[in-house]
Amino acid sequence: MIRFIHCLICTGGALLFSAPALAQQPQGPSYGPHMWNGGSWMFFGPLMMIVFIAAIVAVVVLVVRWLGGPGHGAAPHPPPGRTPLDILKERFARGEIDKEEFEERRRTLGD
Repeated sequence: MIRFIHCLICTGGALLFSAPALAQQPQGPSYGPHMWNGGSWMFFGPLMMIVFIAAIVAVVVLVVRWLGGPGHGAAPHPPPGRTPLDILKERFARGEIDKEEFEERRRTLGD
């Protein structure tokens, strides 16, 4: 056990005294200035961020529309084969409009 503690102390001391020497070493190869180190292509970073955010927004909108299903928020369409005159007759039959309004709208429709 004493040997283990001694080993830890020696290793810690070695790291402590070698840290300044390691900090002065260059970190990786240096190739000099080029297009990704502040060159003329710097505008691609913000541009790509805008494109990325727009893509995320588009995906969210499409997923929300897909989950909502068809017909949400859209006005209901009459079933195929129903004419405006058929709808007018149904409204008159339900009592939504009176006879004068029915006749006036029927003349407007041209029947």
